[in-house]
Amino acid sequence: MNGLKEALEYAVELKKPEIVNVGGEDYSDKRLYRICHNPKAGKIGMTTLTSLVEYLKAGIDDMDGRMIVHVVSPTRVLLCSPLDLDREREYMVEVNAQVPEFRYGSYMGHESFLIALQSKFIGNGDRDLLLRFAGTVENGTVAQYGDDGVSQKATIKTGIASKGEAIVPNPVKLRPFRTFMEVEQPESAFVFRMRQNERDGVECAIFEADGGAWMNAAMKNVKEYLQYELAELPQFTVIS
Repeated sequence: MNGLKEALEYAVELKKPEIVNVGGEDYSDKRLYRICHNPKAGKIGMTTLTSLVEYLKAGIDDMDGRMIVHVVSPTRVLLCSPLDLDREREYMVEVNAQVPEFRYGSYMGHESFLIALQSKFIGNGDRDLLLRFAGTVENGTVAQYGDDGVSQKATIKTGIASKGEAIVPNPVKLRPFRTFMEVEQPESAFVFRMRQNERDGVECAIFEADGGAWMNAAMKNVKEYLQYELAELPQFTVIS
């Protein structure tokens, strides 16, 4: 029975569509698909905003009419066309920023944390404070106190032979590398925590505490950079 049904359906598909005009409107007894003769270009992959700007200013490829430069995220930008007759866009360039990886919200060894803090964050007052603080913590002296679950204290070296008790600085404002290098890296709040691991000693972590507001700031910076660099090319509209 199923075989007969499939055979009938196949026979119907082979039949040419019939066009009927009713009340001035044309109708078909079969679904019609437009044959597209407008092939799309493959996307060019880039990693910097500078490369995108240079490519657009060079005018290497023909781009009829207006084009859209879409800031999708702090690390991704797309160049695409307006909708064509098939209500589709052509994506010509995809730019993905190369940013250093950092495990936010995860504890790491004391030494690894200090190295990452110096190599993956832009220097400012709070970063330098964390480096001085975390770099002088005595192994086995990290303690927690209070009922709020945030406050901590630790014994730090204050001189060649002297030690002092200090409160872990919180919150801190830091500027990690999280977006394209051509733009300003947003500063945002982090919660700094330390703990004592019996096997590995002192461990450190920072937790994002701005609710993702840095993303909006980063995308705004990228958009403003592109608008400035492409000001002489009004056919490119930058959106975010």
